[in-house]
Amino acid sequence: MLLNLASNLIQASTSVATINDPLVYGRMSGITRFIYENFSRIDADGVVDYTIPGYITLVVIFALSALVFKLGFARELPLMKNIIIYLFLFVGCILLTLFAFFLPMIEGLIVAALILIVYKTRMWREKREQAAENNN
Repeated sequence: MLLNLASNLIQASTSVATINDPLVYGRMSGITRFIYENFSRIDADGVVDYTIPGYITLVVIFALSALVFKLGFARELPLMKNIIIYLFLFVGCILLTLFAFFLPMIEGLIVAALILIVYKTRMWREKREQAAENNN
């Protein structure tokens, strides 16, 4: 049911506006536009199918959101609580996918992930140096 809802929300309507429509195409964010340009396909009827790019965008946003959550906010929790948290994160990513058409959501998540990776690397290095000083 949730996957059906996500599918219905993510699929672009070819009857209302297409990717070639300058009002839509000109306003799309960079990575989302790249995904929709390169992964859309044309049906036998000549209609452009945007189902696969929608799913790819959702998966990319969910993966980046999970990475940012894990690097910045996650705590050690039991398995069931982690499943519930990631389920709600997935539901929230459906909304973020809708925003990703015209806002740089993927780009923002990439920047957040890079900042958190640098932060975690520095913290790990400082802890390692402090442990080495305490052992000497």
